Amino acid sequence: MKNTAETFLVAMLLIFALPYLVWRVGRTEHAAPLVVVQIIGGVLLGPGVLGAALPGYYGYVFNPQVIGTLNGIAWWAVMLFVFVAGVELDLGEAWKRRRETGLTAGLALTVPLMFGAGAALILLQWPGWIGASGTRWQVVLGIGMACAVTALPILVLFLDKLEILRQPFGQRILRYASLDDIAIWGVLALILLDWERVGRQVAFLAAFAIAAVLIRRLLTRIVVRDRWYVALVWVALCGFAADWSGLHFMVGAFVAGAVLDKDWFGEAEMDAFRNFVLLAMMPVFFLSTGLRTSWSVGGVQVFAAAALLLVASVGGKLAGVQLAGRTLRWGKGEASIVGWLLQTKALIMIIFANILLDRAVISSATFTALLLMAVGSTMLTVPIVTPLLRRYAGIARAGSGS
Repeated sequence: MKNTAETFLVAMLLIFALPYLVWRVGRTEHAAPLVVVQIIGGVLLGPGVLGAALPGYYGYVFNPQVIGTLNGIAWWAVMLFVFVAGVELDLGEAWKRRRETGLTAGLALTVPLMFGAGAALILLQWPGWIGASGTRWQVVLGIGMACAVTALPILVLFLDKLEILRQPFGQRILRYASLDDIAIWGVLALILLDWERVGRQVAFLAAFAIAAVLIRRLLTRIVVRDRWYVALVWVALCGFAADWSGLHFMVGAFVAGAVLDKDWFGEAEMDAFRNFVLLAMMPVFFLSTGLRTSWSVGGVQVFAAAALLLVASVGGKLAGVQLAGRTLRWGKGEASIVGWLLQTKALIMIIFANILLDRAVISSATFTALLLMAVGSTMLTVPIVTPLLRRYAGIARAGSGS
């Protein structure tokens, strides 16, 4: 009889050791940061690669009991991650520069969304891309929005790596990404709208509005150490309520953070908490994501779909930002740098696609193509932006964009 605890720890060893060794020994930091290597590792440890090569070993390590345990950790990890993303939204600065921010964020979202929707319509000429509970419009809008997503938390890591996070230019890019983050979750709520449970969803929104006022008052009246603990209770409650209403627990986690002020928790503490979640918990989510990949429509077709979506995603984002740059009369090279940074996908798009897969809106094959697109998009960012920043060195010190 196999020992579930031992098998679980074997799985944890694979999850943490293999990607780290590849990242450190292979020195992939420039093209593939650790988070990207972990995502790729999740795919390789999934049923399509490890499961196909060593089905007996795969079935022994990733048995139903271990997968259930890993999924529980992954759910909580990703809830905390999107909660922090919500807390870190800075809408005050976006409102001060609302014309420039609104125009840029709007074009950076809508143009790749249209490109992605067009790519989705091409894919739907063949079977296998729509989930069991999905409709054509949900899949088209979902894939379109997946192509428009900017991964705000990963963008923060990249801006820090490029040494422009605390500069006016870096903060300006975060404003654009923050507005798009709100739109992403709004569109997700529309896709997931369940008319059979619309009463529950209205009740959730009404109760959430009241609870948000109360939690804000409570957090301002207690010490910082207690705020963190109360915030964890708050995110769990909102996740449960959102899932009960027919939305998704990750939607609840995001809005739970969005109504709070990051100043209440401290910038250093928030950075440390985000880094802890990324280091100690999110690798389990990456593996959990890899276990859901599928090549059922054929490997060549999945890779072709991923390539099509990557072209739509990157091309649409660059086109949208270039249009904004011309309208606002940005300097030479500015739009290219902003566009390449905003096309970063990684975690938020993977989370978005996970939710669509959870609700059976998209198929496992579509999810796999989107996952590959997210990895490709993220790996392009730093190698392309680094020389652009060297060529246009003065841009990093500029902050207005208008």
